[in-house]
Formats: sequence, structure tokens, C-alpha cells
Amino acid sequence: MNTTSTGRRAEDAAARYLIRQGYSIVQQNWRTRWCEIDLVAVKGGAVSLVEVKYRRSNSWGVGLDYVTPLKQKQMAFAAEFWMTVHDWSGPCYLAAIEVSGPKFEVTEFIPEI
Repeated sequence: MNTTSTGRRAEDAAARYLIRQGYSIVQQNWRTRWCEIDLVAVKGGAVSLVEVKYRRSNSWGVGLDYVTPLKQKQMAFAAEFWMTVHDWSGPCYLAAIEVSGPKFEVTEFIPEI
């Protein structure tokens, strides 16, 4: 399995999880030449811009260990960009979700970073 298909499976698992939590998925893999957002989800009139991190095992640390301060800065830039492009002025949250193992199970969700 290549990196792209692994990432897609992790994002699909994360999207299914969010739907079960009452979110609607608005976009998946929103990309520009400057930034990207894995999932754009809406719940209760607020948009959540979600970073998905997948790890097959925890031998190199858990996925959310990789949501570093630098990554959070990149996420904030992408959020501002997305809100501008979509003329969004409502509530917006940065979120992260960890998907782990060969069965692509959601192991942690942080709704607000």
C-alpha cells in the first residue's frame, strides 16, 4: 500500500468517525499551492478544520505527537486561508484526529487545539 492510499484510508476512517459524532464532512483534502486541510467538518454552525495523523504502530510515537507547534502554525495559516476563500466568518476550530494500526481505528480526537 502506498503513502497516498494509506493517507486516504486514514482520512476516510476519520471522516466516518466524525460523522458518527454528529459532524458533516464538507470537504476532504482541500489543497492550494500554499496549504492543505485534511478534513473540513461542520457541527452546530461551527467549522472544524481537521488534521489527520496516521501511525501503523506507536514505536515512533503516537500520531498526535506530530502536531507540533510548527504544524499548528501551518494549520492556523490554512484555516485563515480557507475562511477567506469561503467567506466564512462563523466559529472555526482547529482539530486533530489520530488513526492507528492496520485496521485504521480512531484512537484519539482533539476537537480544539
